[in-house]
Amino acid sequence: MVAPRRFLPSISLLSAFEAAARTENFTAAAEELSLTQGAVSRQIQALEEQLGIALFRREKKRVHLTAAGHAYAREIREALKLIARASLSVQANPEGGTLNLAILPTFGTRWLAPRLNAFLAGHPGVTVNLSTRILPFDLEAEHFDAAIQYGPGTVAGTEHIKLLEEALIPVSAPGLKDQLDVRTPADVARAPLLHIETRPKAWQQWLEAQGVSATATGGLLFDQFATIAQAAIHGVGFALLPRFLIEQELSEGRLVVAFDRPLYGIGGYYLTWPKAKGDYPPLARFRDWIVAEITAWKRSRAEE
Repeated sequence: MVAPRRFLPSISLLSAFEAAARTENFTAAAEELSLTQGAVSRQIQALEEQLGIALFRREKKRVHLTAAGHAYAREIREALKLIARASLSVQANPEGGTLNLAILPTFGTRWLAPRLNAFLAGHPGVTVNLSTRILPFDLEAEHFDAAIQYGPGTVAGTEHIKLLEEALIPVSAPGLKDQLDVRTPADVARAPLLHIETRPKAWQQWLEAQGVSATATGGLLFDQFATIAQAAIHGVGFALLPRFLIEQELSEGRLVVAFDRPLYGIGGYYLTWPKAKGDYPPLARFRDWIVAEITAWKRSRAEE
C-alpha cells in the first residue's frame, strides 16, 4: 500500500532538511548542497507546508529545530541512509541483490562462515551482510531479510524452516573426570558446571534424562558458546555443548566427551524470515542452498 503523497516528500526536500537540521544553519546547508540559502529556505518551507508542522524556529538570523524537527531529523537521517545503501547495492549487484542476515555468533563462526564462500561462488550476484544477534529481536524493525535463530521457530508475522535439532553433550578438558573422580552421571551434579544463558535448565534436564534426581545448582554463567567452550578447555568445569559446534576441539583432543549421552529436544536452529520477504530472490537462493547444505552435511555425518 502506497502512503499518501503528503507523507512522501521529495528527496530534494528531505536532503535539504537533513543538512539544515544537522547544521542548524541554512547557509551551511546551502553550501553543502551547492544551492543558495534562499533555495534551502524555500525547500524547508515547502516541507513544513506539506507536513503541516513547523520543523524550525526562526529567531532573527538563526534557526533552531523544534522538538518535532529533532524527532523527524533522526528518522529521516536513517531513511536516507537506507536509500543510499539500497542504491549502492543495486549498482554493485544489478543482477543479484543483498541479503541482510542475522546469525548466532558461534553458529555463524563455526558452521556457516566456512561454507559461505560456496554459496557466493554459486550466486555471484548476491551480497550477504552478516550481523550477530544473541537476544530475540524484531526482524523487520532491524531491517533484516532473515535470521538464523535458536528456539522454537514460531514468531508472529514470520515463516521458518528448521535447519538442525540441537543435541547437547557433556564435555570437559581431558583428565578433569579423573581429577574430580567423576565416574557416573550422578557424580556430575557435584562437579563444577558451566551454564549458558539461553539454556539455563539444560544441565538439570540432562541429569533428569539420566535418571539422576540431584539438582544442578551453582557454577559459572556464560552468554556465548565460544566463551563457555574456552572455559571448558581450560578445566574450569563441565559444559553441555552442541556437538556440531565443537567438532574441531573434539578432534584435536582439547575437549573430550564426558558421557556420550546427548540431550535432545530442547530446541533447534531455524532460518526465519518476515512473511512479506518469502519470495525475495537473494533469500530464496540462500534458503535453497542452506537446506541442501544441511542435508548433505547430515548425510556425511551419518556415514562416518
